[in-house]
Amino acid sequence: MTEHRPEDQPPDPDQDKSYQNRLYPEDQARVDEFLQKGVNSVERKPFRPGLMIIMLIVVVTGFSLLSQLIARWSGIY
Repeated sequence: MTEHRPEDQPPDPDQDKSYQNRLYPEDQARVDEFLQKGVNSVERKPFRPGLMIIMLIVVVTGFSLLSQLIARWSGIY
């Protein structure tokens, strides 16, 4: 048979101090109010890393072609 050790069990929210709120109620109310207004209340589209990589490739390629074109016009290349 296997024995259950205390570290194998999930923490009990009633005994674990890290689950308890560390702010006074009035401070928590101010935090909640701040999070509901301004830039924090705006719904955003999900982050799409694939689009960012494609945009990065397009911008770097564009700058590379532009630098080659400028070098040819100035007679360096």
